[in-house]
Amino acid sequence: MHFVDARGILTGSGGFCGMNIYRGCSHGCIYCDSRSRCYQFTHDFEDIEVKRNAPELLDSALRSKRKKCMIGTGAMSDPYMHIEKELKLTRTCLEVINRHGFGATLLTKSDLIMRDIDLLAEINENAKCVVQMTVTTFDDRLCGILEPNVCTASRRFEVLAAMQERGIPTMVWMTPILPFINDTEENITGILRKCIRVGVKGIVCFDMGLTLREGDREYYYAALDKHFPGLKQRYIETYGNAYMLPSPDARKLMSVFKNICTEHGIMCSANECFAYLNEFPEKYKQYSLFDQN
Repeated sequence: MHFVDARGILTGSGGFCGMNIYRGCSHGCIYCDSRSRCYQFTHDFEDIEVKRNAPELLDSALRSKRKKCMIGTGAMSDPYMHIEKELKLTRTCLEVINRHGFGATLLTKSDLIMRDIDLLAEINENAKCVVQMTVTTFDDRLCGILEPNVCTASRRFEVLAAMQERGIPTMVWMTPILPFINDTEENITGILRKCIRVGVKGIVCFDMGLTLREGDREYYYAALDKHFPGLKQRYIETYGNAYMLPSPDARKLMSVFKNICTEHGIMCSANECFAYLNEFPEKYKQYSLFDQN
């Protein structure tokens, strides 16, 4: 890893702002889009860039905001990758968010988030906090191939259950679904059954498939050669150099996904999920303050 002094930490405006404390990742997921060359990394992806002044930048940014909003992290790099255990920058930023009365939403694959469950519950009591976890398969063996340096899928569901018990709303990102690997009805229904069991509020699934760009594609194909011999050639013959790689069974699998989610009252529209994530409960807080007076 290497340290930098960033010029800013928040992106976006209005009802939602995003932040990335780290750049790069150590989880080794074979399909990670963040490896794509379009993001213009000037260092190895595993050589994590650490924005050491992130808490100070965040404190200054939140002080200057006239209106409370949700602060999200995890879109480009996992806020709970391995170095967070030592550096605690994500936790420090969460403390800043809580101190200023903002909301937080985090996307991760790591059970290190359990370290901060008390703080997340406090943010949720004072404003709003949503914990999101990516789950691409319910099979822990396959999970160890697709996402080798992070906790298993079954452990992630344990984390989601623990968050639910503390009253923290949760969501799952069921993406990407890799053609000829995890694009089976058994896998989709297996994930959904576990989502129902732990009471997730919504599931983000853009489609049943994968996207590949320069940089990401080469890494993914090398992983296929290692773990699924012969499958790279099938990809090339089926998709060529396409950016979007839909599963051959995408239509059927999306129908299964939407039907089960609808039956169990789980949000499954990406727009609906994002609207919920972005919504800061101002009216709720106003009523609460009024009641206290």
